[in-house]
Amino acid sequence: MLRDRGNIKWTSMMLPEHVKLLRDWSEEDFYQVKPEIDEQQLEQFNELICFAMEENLELVFTYYKDHSFHSSSGHVHYIDPIHQSIRIVSQETGDRLELPLAEIIKINQK
Repeated sequence: MLRDRGNIKWTSMMLPEHVKLLRDWSEEDFYQVKPEIDEQQLEQFNELICFAMEENLELVFTYYKDHSFHSSSGHVHYIDPIHQSIRIVSQETGDRLELPLAEIIKINQK
């Protein structure tokens, strides 16, 4: 019976730099692509954030970071126009999170 060793038989002939590049290349297959946000969606985000700040509502933010999507919920604490970011405070843990506005993909009411 033939037992193929797969890539193990070839890695001894490869430089460590090449092995690292191949591993990085295979990890890129799992990267998610950041969608483009148009002006209409940005205007809806603005209206929802302003309404949530007035009524002290909790929002769920979906944002793009490190080639994948993440989600966080909380109350809007502050909008920083200089750094183009938004600060939210989680109601459950009290943790503060600063999100760049350019990385926000979706905002929903909780």
